Amino acid sequence: MHSARIRTQLRRPLWRFHGGLHIPDEKGLSRNACIQDAKLPKQLILPLQQHIGAAAKPLVQVGEQVYTGQKIAEAQGYVSAPVHASSSGTVVAIEKHPIPHPSGLSAPCICIETDGKDTWGERPPELLDYRNLDPSEIRARIRWAGVVGMGGAAFPTSVKLNPGSDQNIHTLIVNGAECEPYITCDDRLMREQAGRILQGVRILRYLLDVKRCLIGVEDNKPEALEALRLALAESDLKGHTEIVSIPTLYPSGGEKQLIKILTGKEVPSHGIPAQIGIVCQNVGTVAAIADAVLEGKPLISRIVTLTGRGIAQPQNFSVRIGTPFSDLLEQAGGLRSEGAKLIIGGPMMGFVIQDPRVPVTKATNCLLALTPEESPDPDPPRPCIRCGACMAVCPMNLLPQQLYWYARAKDLDKVQDYHLFDCIECGCCALVCPSHIPLVHYYRYAKTESWAREQEKRKAEHARRRHEAKEARLAKLEAERKAKLRKKKAALAKQGTGAAEDPKKAAIEAAKRRVAEKKAARAKQGVVPKNTRNLNPAQQRQIEAAEARRQPMRSETQRERE
Repeated sequence: MHSARIRTQLRRPLWRFHGGLHIPDEKGLSRNACIQDAKLPKQLILPLQQHIGAAAKPLVQVGEQVYTGQKIAEAQGYVSAPVHASSSGTVVAIEKHPIPHPSGLSAPCICIETDGKDTWGERPPELLDYRNLDPSEIRARIRWAGVVGMGGAAFPTSVKLNPGSDQNIHTLIVNGAECEPYITCDDRLMREQAGRILQGVRILRYLLDVKRCLIGVEDNKPEALEALRLALAESDLKGHTEIVSIPTLYPSGGEKQLIKILTGKEVPSHGIPAQIGIVCQNVGTVAAIADAVLEGKPLISRIVTLTGRGIAQPQNFSVRIGTPFSDLLEQAGGLRSEGAKLIIGGPMMGFVIQDPRVPVTKATNCLLALTPEESPDPDPPRPCIRCGACMAVCPMNLLPQQLYWYARAKDLDKVQDYHLFDCIECGCCALVCPSHIPLVHYYRYAKTESWAREQEKRKAEHARRRHEAKEARLAKLEAERKAKLRKKKAALAKQGTGAAEDPKKAAIEAAKRRVAEKKAARAKQGVVPKNTRNLNPAQQRQIEAAEARRQPMRSETQRERE
């Protein structure tokens, strides 16, 4: 029952979330070997978007020499993150390249041919006295370092650490659950760098001004729990930080599920943990924060698990961001067989890749090479029998069956009524489905279509606002023109021209008067009009007589004007 309480050996009360699964643990393949430093590749491939939000903008050009840690792409917008060179070398291309993504499509990347020297560029000073700084300065350093959530979400950490003055943050939760089978990168990090994680915790406690910190670790990682407890015993965090062993149950590493287990609180639908006073960070992210603040190191490397029975030597590597997976596979002894299925991430939430040349990104924590026996091809889907097994295991307490029906019918309004976007795509429903329906595929499709529709709505609304603004602008110009016309009419009426009714007529009459005056002046001077120069004497005498008759009338008019 999701309301049932469980007690650990520390007697701390824990809660259970709805659903979940006990999945066979395959962590023994890679957990016992220490982290190895991966070799520098000949070429680094750095995608401009390794995070949620706007893609970064390149700051370098092809042919430019770059150095380790140099910022080569600037964040665009608030929800974004910069990209740094993972090693020194020369920029050889800025172009589209295959990236780790379920679509298998390419995206803009900066390609660096490494020089093998790994020469560091200029680094910002260490902030060992960060307690004397304003929290905004520390967040600025974390943003500069390009730190993002390293548990898989890749949300920019500086944004997450700025919940706003209206949020009262009282608890920091550090996620060391690592619930996916096979993956052990966080386990090895906690075992080998527990002190570094606690340094990051200390920085976050100051930054968020929280009263307590809970570090949740699944009980299938006893060595990691012991390493953290030993490091905590030697630190000054003992009174404010607690290492909590939680039961092994997938997906306890989900942010909302871990919060439920440790605090009993539930994050609101479509909400974030900050709304209930909690901030949650992955252990890898916390260690990266310590590197950025205490040493001025940007996020240019991470720990990646290479495992599965299709790999000759499963182990964990400390890898430079941008390293092609083909290089890592070679360092892990290569593939045991040609039929191995390559999966980025865990078997539950990961996705298959066809090209091993895709690079490691900030969000990449694992590459699986599964044999046909480990990952057989799924049976053909059959009609849903409405057994309800998917509902029983859903950790978000949703109705997967209803979501499936409406997603299949492309009824996007209905799927949102059933809280589609609360789905974390954990795959529990698809795993237990006796009809072998790829439920998560339908949910991803519905999400993508919903996002596309919302984007179209935003574009249409933007176009409508632009049209209304244009119409308002034209109406304003027309009103101004009419106002000027009224003022001109009023001015003409005040002058008594008699043509105030119509300024065009007044202008025509004035032009006629000027022409008549000019003709009179020419006649007075004896200038013969051009159109009378070729007339015979009789015609000229007739014209002169007519002019003589009109002359007195002109003189009288002239005297009146004078």
